[in-house]
Amino acid sequence: MLYVGPSLFGFLIGFILGTRIKEDEEVKFPISSYIVILIAAILMAWQLGPFPYYHDLPLASGFIAAFVGIILGRIIRG
Repeated sequence: MLYVGPSLFGFLIGFILGTRIKEDEEVKFPISSYIVILIAAILMAWQLGPFPYYHDLPLASGFIAAFVGIILGRIIRG
């Protein structure tokens, strides 16, 4: 069974944080850096494991949703 609560909450918090990231002229990230960060986030979520008593995925779905929210918030409103 897929639990929507942690993923939705993680996405909302990530989206809010992503909208607050400001662009700096000195520090610019190419698309390859986002790919490396995504791979690192997936590895971290796998090491964290699912929330207690949740057995939908072998990784922390809220953590991945928060990362996706940060990236989408950055793209849409950043």
